[in-house]
Formats: sequence, C-alpha cells, structure tokens
Amino acid sequence: MVETGTTEAGRQATAALATPEGAPAIELKGISKAFGTVQANKDISIRVMPGTIHGIIGENGAGKSTLMSILYGFYKADAGEIWIKGRHTPIPDSEAAIKAGIGMVFQHFKLVQNFTVLENIILGVEDGALLRPSLAKARKELKRLAEEYELNVDPDETIEELSVGHQQRVEILKALYRQADILILDEPTGVLTPAEADHLFRILDNLRREGKTIILITHKLREIMEITDTVSVMRRGEMTATVKTAETSPEQLAELMVGRKVLLNVTKTKAEPGRTVLEVENLSVKDEDGVERLKGIDLTIRAGEILGIAGVAGNGQSELLEVLGGFATGTGTIRINGEEIDLTGKHSDGQSRRRRGIAHVPEDRHRLGLILDFTAWENMVFGYHADPAYQKNSFVMDNAGIVSHTAEAMERFDVRPPIPTLPAKSFSGGNQQKIVLAREIERNPDLLLVGQPTRGVDIGAIEFIHKRLVELRDQGAAILLVSVELDEIRSLSDRVAVMFDGRIMGHGPVESATQTGMGCLMAGLGGDDVRGMDGWTISDEAAPEETD
Repeated sequence: MVETGTTEAGRQATAALATPEGAPAIELKGISKAFGTVQANKDISIRVMPGTIHGIIGENGAGKSTLMSILYGFYKADAGEIWIKGRHTPIPDSEAAIKAGIGMVFQHFKLVQNFTVLENIILGVEDGALLRPSLAKARKELKRLAEEYELNVDPDETIEELSVGHQQRVEILKALYRQADILILDEPTGVLTPAEADHLFRILDNLRREGKTIILITHKLREIMEITDTVSVMRRGEMTATVKTAETSPEQLAELMVGRKVLLNVTKTKAEPGRTVLEVENLSVKDEDGVERLKGIDLTIRAGEILGIAGVAGNGQSELLEVLGGFATGTGTIRINGEEIDLTGKHSDGQSRRRRGIAHVPEDRHRLGLILDFTAWENMVFGYHADPAYQKNSFVMDNAGIVSHTAEAMERFDVRPPIPTLPAKSFSGGNQQKIVLAREIERNPDLLLVGQPTRGVDIGAIEFIHKRLVELRDQGAAILLVSVELDEIRSLSDRVAVMFDGRIMGHGPVESATQTGMGCLMAGLGGDDVRGMDGWTISDEAAPEETD
C-alpha cells in the first residue's frame, strides 16, 4: 500500500532523519556480474550523492544497463554490495528496489495503452479491492505532483492518445507516486522531439532542486554536459572514471569511453551538387490496414549531396525508405536518373532497385540487413549474389573469391575482427553495421538510402561511419539519410527535410536550420522560429505554434 496523504516536505524530512549525514544516496561496492563467459560487470564501485544528477555513459556493451538492472533488482550480482542512504540494502527483485525508494523509467515504457493515466499510476499499488477510493486519492496526489514538478498530463486521458513525451511524464509520475526519491532514466530522450527533451530537462532540474537523486544513462555527450553534475564512464564492463561534469569536456569523455581520441565533429567541405538523381512526386503509401503512412511526398536529391530526413520515429520515415528500396508499394512517381520506376511491386523489387544503382542500408540491420547465423562473407553478397564477379559459371558461385573480397572490404571498413568466416552474430553492433555499409557502399551506388546509420553503434564506429558517408558524397553519390538523431542530421546533411505525420513539413539548407525551428516542425508546428529559417520552404500543414 502507498501512503499518499503525507506531504512531500514530511517525506523529505523523514528521509533526511533516516539518512546518515554525508552518506551517498547510492553506493555500489565491488559489483561483478557474468553471463556465461562474458564478464558484463567487473568489480564496479560507484557513489551517487543525494540531490544530484549523475550520468553514466559508455560504448554499446560497456555494461551500463546490466549495472542498473542489478540496482533495480532485475539481475542478481555475482559479487558486491548495494548501499542505499548509508545502509547495506540487498535488492533481490524490483519490489525491493521500489521499497528502497528507487524508481526506473525504461527506454521502452511499461504502460497499459488502453488504460487511463490515473489507472496506470495506481496499477499494482491499489489500496484495496474497491478502486474508487484509490483513484480519488491518486487523483489528488497526481495533481500535486504535476504542479510541483511541471509534469502536467490529463489524468483521464488514455495512454494510447498521448504523445511519447507525455507518456514519459506518466512513467515519472508513476515512480514519484510510489515515493521514489532515486530515479534511473535509461536513454530518456531517444524518442523525444528537441522541445520535449528540453521540457524533460526542466523536469529533471525541478526534481534535483527538490532533493531527488537521478541517474541518467545516455550516449549523448551533449546531454551529459548540459544536465548532469557528475558523470561516470564505463568501458568493457569496468568503471574507468568518475568526474565532475564541469571539470571535463565531450572530447575527454569520448576518449575515456573508447580509449583513444575521437573526432566528434563531422569534417566536410561544402557540397557541389550535380545532376538530379532522385525525384519523388506526390508519393503516398498505405499500410496493410489501409492507413495512409505517406501523404503526397515531394523531394529531390542531386549527385554529391546528402539530404537528411529529420523527425520523431514513426512519422513516415521508415515507409519512405521501404518504398524507395523496393520493400513496399505506393502511388505517385519516383524517377532515378530521369527514368521512372515501378511502384506497384509487379515489375520492381529490391533486386531491380540495385540494378538501377540504388543501395540500401536499412534501419533495422538484424531484420532486413543481415542473417545473423550466416557468415560475414555470405552476408556480404546478399542482394548482389547474381553479380557476374561472384560467379564461376552459370551454376556455381566463386565462394573463395567472395571470401577474399570480403576480407579486403573488412580491412577497408575496419571491421573487427576481420575474419570473413565468422557468423554475423559474433560481431558487435558497430561491426555488424560496418559489414552492411561495406556491402552497399562498395558498389559505388548512384543513390544510397541509409536509415539510422549509427543506431546502437559505439562512438568510435560512429566517427568512422560518418567519414565514409561524407567520402561517398564527395565521390558523387546522392544520399538520403534518415536519422532520429538531430545532431547527426545537422552535422552530415547538406539539406534537410522534416517529416511529421507522413508529410514533409519543411525543407531547406542545413546552415539556416535552427534546433528550435526544426523541433517545432517535428511536432507539426509552425511559428516565428520556423519562419525565421532563411531559405526554408514551409508546408501549409504546419499548424500555428502552441504552448504547453
């Protein structure tokens, strides 16, 4: 049962009395955890002080999520101790974590979509068999929490009707309603617009001012520098450093993460666009349920330029890549190098797209880019196996030649380890992505479709991938880049188009694109910030700017 009648000030006073002076809110001592032969965490110790925002960063697979899963009771450590507010506190499960005052906001929300906000808040902590008293008490407490922490949300709205940003607020409210004074947030801005991310940071700052302790797991160094007080860096399951944020820099943190200096900014010359490679006119796509996912898309890309498509995931970017790549059908007109391609699927598919000079790095490398149980050399020829260069004769493929070619490509693309006979599942996410990129880029395509090129990729691999995309542009390729990372869009693109609800809300040169203006377009809004972007064409669909 959750007592919600006491005041927040009373709860804080009680917590202060119960916590020894100067004790960390959280202290992990010598935490180790192995999964078979893989040592996910190795003798990790960390102290998180009360009333601070403590960032934890590290490459993919560094052990961050495992460590937080141990703290929240999802995993049991093989060795080590957890201390909460100066007291040894075993946490065998998430129920024990909640009782210890720990709440966790997951990257993928744990909400019942057809329940209301209020019903989700009390789910699992009802006061008894009769829900009406629980709902009445929760409504009153929810109003107080929303006002105090700027977490405004309609308690009677169903979750499925809320934006992603408002759903995240519900998750935070759930934790606060359960009296959590330690919050763990796992990649909280991954699905937010810039405006929603800024609002989240204001919420976190309010929570910090009220004495809450926050652990922020993120791979975005800009966010670490902007909002945290202290940051801990993990590498290969070990804690390499803990520093005050004000005393470090993104470059130093990146070096601590990967063990070498990393170029964080994309270096590229001004684009020199040539002929028109891709023309899209009035493109529309419906899903299998008849819902229109693309609504009259118009765009062009010329040789030697990168057009970035910005937007929150789920606004039509995936469907755009799929229809261009031959995985989906649509209506409208698409021309490659002046020649129209079939959109009905009767005479055109991924194979014919490749023959027309289109290469495709899909958003989901596991589902569409690789067969994980097959070797690297087998994956290197998927979609290109009919290439005469890979044939001994009409019936037999030149496997030895393919292995040799793959080994050379792996060296050029710095795939580690450079062993063509290893199955794709044996490589890290970043190296799997390099295999897909090598397969597509090595063909010198006229048009490269690339979706989420650095999703789940280590910071060192991000640097390499960005360089290769710019090199391909400079060699004369036209590139369509889809990414939910606004920093990636702005640093790689020459021109940008912003999508919302299946439409292009605006497009223009990257030089005049402001983060605020693009964020408004990503939310389907117009306003002065949008109109102030020189050289941009804004859709009539952009609604007047709203205030929350």
